[in-house]
Amino acid sequence: MTKEFGYQVKNAVTALAIEDQYIWDCAVIRAEGKYHMFSSGWDRRLGFGWNWLFNSQVFHSVSDTPEGPYRFESVVLPRRGREYFDGMSTHNTCIKEYNGKYYLYYMGTTYAGQIPGIGDTIADERGQEVWNRKRIGLAVSDSINGPFVRQDKPLLEPRDCSHWDCTITTNPSVVILPDGKTYMIYKSRRGVGQPLQLGIAVADRPEGPFTRLTDEPILQFSDENLHVEDPYIWYDAGRKKFCLIAKDDCKNGSSGITGEWGGGFYAESDDCIHFEIAENPKVYSRRVTWKDGHTSVQGNLERPYLLFDEGGKPTHLFCASGNASTPYDFQGNTFIMCMTLEKA
Repeated sequence: MTKEFGYQVKNAVTALAIEDQYIWDCAVIRAEGKYHMFSSGWDRRLGFGWNWLFNSQVFHSVSDTPEGPYRFESVVLPRRGREYFDGMSTHNTCIKEYNGKYYLYYMGTTYAGQIPGIGDTIADERGQEVWNRKRIGLAVSDSINGPFVRQDKPLLEPRDCSHWDCTITTNPSVVILPDGKTYMIYKSRRGVGQPLQLGIAVADRPEGPFTRLTDEPILQFSDENLHVEDPYIWYDAGRKKFCLIAKDDCKNGSSGITGEWGGGFYAESDDCIHFEIAENPKVYSRRVTWKDGHTSVQGNLERPYLLFDEGGKPTHLFCASGNASTPYDFQGNTFIMCMTLEKA
């Protein structure tokens, strides 16, 4: 039987909020005596909609404590030209350290035509076209404070249309083992309207080259209403297990994996291919208890990311969220939430 996650989430706080920016996704690491957060953001005046795809940039923020508040430091991955696969937008961060170097994995895209501005409407047809250009990239630095130097080619390209992952590669989550072997979960799908699914690729070193570990998606379900996304992967060296938390993205009123759309679930694997979901899989709920004692139902908790202590135990869970109670109602603020983890 698959072991449960074994931790309770509590004492939520707002770790990062920038007044004039939408903030989305984050990756956190302790380095050089501080806690460093890499997140995505864009001008709030643009609205949410498709602008996360057209106008996002990766930010670097710093705090003295895991919970924050994090102070914005710089834009790490700005626009760099339409000729690059990631030249017009960067998003979905994952930060790792190995042998004194820092590896920032992310999703990037490019597009022709006008850059959407304040008040502009982005047609769905254009949005889908640019969505299909999403590719996973990597930037490397000798210091957590940069500069991060980007590779000019994606780490993993989509395959031809005889395969399930023929449209995009995006939402990277990476674990680097002590010998440098690197596993990367990615997201793709066959086409518009088709289920989003997760694949796994592997490399001998953090910068690649990556090859797929299996031709088929991981976490396949016979129930077409069971969907998952936003994976976070790590390796439990003591138990020799690959561990995973991800978002329960169930469809059509299904109770899903956790019984709650948008909740997080836990699964683990011996080989990083065959993941078993825990009997009691729920890791977190959209019903959140804050540090001051009040509770709220968040519209979204997206892109979960864990922070670990020096012994390899998870101590904090970070998620992207906002001030709305209805899913995807992003007319107000968005921010990064931090929740403390305690042994259950």
